[in-house]
Amino acid sequence: MAEKLKITYATLSDSNEEIHAGYEKGLAEARTLLGGSYGNFVNGEWSTGGPTFEKRTPIDGSLVGTFNKGDRETAKRAIAAAKAAYPAWSKRPWQERVALIRAAAELISDRQFLYSALLSIEVGKNRLEALGDVEETADFFRIYAGEVERNNGYVHAMGNLGDAKVETKTVLRPYGVWGVISPFNFPFALMGGPVGAALVAGNTVVLKPSSDAPLSAVLLARAIKDAGIPDGVFNMVMGPGESVGAELQENPDVAGMTFTGSSDVGMKLYHSFAKSYPKPVIVEMGGKNPTIISKHADLEKAAEGVMRSAFGLGGQKCSANSRVYVDAAVHDAFVEKLVEKTKALKVGDPTVRGVFLGPVINARSVDTFLAACEEAKRDGTIAAGGGRLIDGDLSKGFYVAPTIATGLAATHRLFRDELFVPFVAVTKVRSFEEGIALANESDYALTAGCFTEDAGEIQTFLDTIDGGVIYVNRRAGSTTGAWPMVQPFGGWKKSGTTGKSGGGLYYVAQYLREQSQTIVR
Repeated sequence: MAEKLKITYATLSDSNEEIHAGYEKGLAEARTLLGGSYGNFVNGEWSTGGPTFEKRTPIDGSLVGTFNKGDRETAKRAIAAAKAAYPAWSKRPWQERVALIRAAAELISDRQFLYSALLSIEVGKNRLEALGDVEETADFFRIYAGEVERNNGYVHAMGNLGDAKVETKTVLRPYGVWGVISPFNFPFALMGGPVGAALVAGNTVVLKPSSDAPLSAVLLARAIKDAGIPDGVFNMVMGPGESVGAELQENPDVAGMTFTGSSDVGMKLYHSFAKSYPKPVIVEMGGKNPTIISKHADLEKAAEGVMRSAFGLGGQKCSANSRVYVDAAVHDAFVEKLVEKTKALKVGDPTVRGVFLGPVINARSVDTFLAACEEAKRDGTIAAGGGRLIDGDLSKGFYVAPTIATGLAATHRLFRDELFVPFVAVTKVRSFEEGIALANESDYALTAGCFTEDAGEIQTFLDTIDGGVIYVNRRAGSTTGAWPMVQPFGGWKKSGTTGKSGGGLYYVAQYLREQSQTIVR
C-alpha cells in the first residue's frame, strides 16, 4: 500500500485525487452535523445548561452550531476538576501518558477529513490548509510524546563528588493546572500544540478556545475523551475573554498559562498573571513579517513565495508576509509578477476544490482591511485588489480582494502595524542590507524571508535578521509554512516571551520545572 501523502502548509499541489475524495466524503458528513448544539466539557462530561451563543460561518452566514456560553463559575468548576485530577495524572508513569497522547493523535488523524471539512466551514480555511491544520495537531501530540520518551520522562542521572554512596539525578516535574487560551486562525493546531505538551508533561488542562472557533474545540475534546484520557485531566470551556479568560488568569489554582493572540492581551497577561509568586506564562503575540528581495533573486520564485505567504488564509496568520523590501533594480519587475499571480488567485467558498482564498473571519476584519486600503490609496498606490468582493454568493460572506500596496514610505503605519488581513505592502530599497535594516526595525520578530541567489547575501541574512523562524528562497511560502520538528515555530521580541519554539526540541520542557534529587545510601 502506498504511503499516505501528508498535507502540510508547504504543499504546493492539490492534484492528489485520494485526498480530495476523502475531503469530499468528510464534507458531506460535516454538512449533516451543522446546526447542532454543543456544551462545555468539564470533568469528562458535556455541560449543556445555561446561556448559549451562535457560531455562523464566514462563508455565507449560515449556522455552524449553538454553543454553551461559559462564565466564571463554569471556569471555576473546570479548574477545580483539573486540580482534583492532577495528583493521579502527574504520578501516572510517563509511558502511560505517552501512550494515551499517541492514541489521541491517531484518532485525530483517523478523523482528519471530517474535522478538516468542519474547520473549513467554521473559519473559512481552504481545504488543503484545513487538512494541514488537523494533521499538524496530531503531529504535535506525537512529537511531544516522542520528546518525553526520548528524554526518559525527563529523568537524568547526574554526577557526584566521588562518594559512591551518593546518587544524584535531575527530574523535571509538572506544575499543576495549566490554562490554554487559543485563537481562531489555527483552531486545531494552536489548541493542540499547547494542550498536548501540557498533558504529556503531566499537567492537567483547562482550554478556552476562541469564540470564532468553538466547534474545533469540541472536536478536539471528543478525540481526547475517546482516547481514554481520564476525566478531569482535560477540560474545555467556551466563553468570553472577560469572564472565562479572566478566571483562568486570576484563579490561584492555575499554575501556568499559554496564550496565543493579540499583543495587547498577551502583554497584559504576561504582566499580570503571576501575583504572589512567579508562574510560567508562554505568550505568542503575532508578527509583522518581512521578506527581502535582492537584485540577485529569482523573481518568479520570489513572487510565488510572497503571494502564498501574504494571502494564505487571508493573511490571518501570525506568520503572514505583510511587508516586502525589494531592491530598486528589480522592484517593478517583481511587482508585475506578484500582481499577475495575485490576480490569478481563486477567491470563494473554501470548501470548493481549487479555491485558494476564502473569507476573512468576521466583519471587524473586513473593516480593518477596508481602512488599510483607504490609507494605501491616499498615501500610495493599490497595485492589485483594494476592496470587498460582493458579486453573487460572495455577498453573503466576508470576502475581500487580496491586495498589494506600493509607493508607501517605509515608515508608514502599514509597514508597522499587524493587520491580520490579505494585505501586503511593497517598497523599494537601495540594497539588500537596507532591506534587512528596515526589517529589523519592527517590534515584532516572528518570521522572515529573503530571496537571493548570492551566497554572501544569504549568509548576511542568516547572521543578522531578527526572527524565530527564517526562510531563504522558499517558493512554498516566503515567511509561512512551518511544520513541527521541521521548522520549530516561535518568535523573538514582541512576538513571543520564551524563545522556545512550538514543535521543537525545547518546547515540552517549558511545561515542567526542574528538581535536583540527591540520595545518600
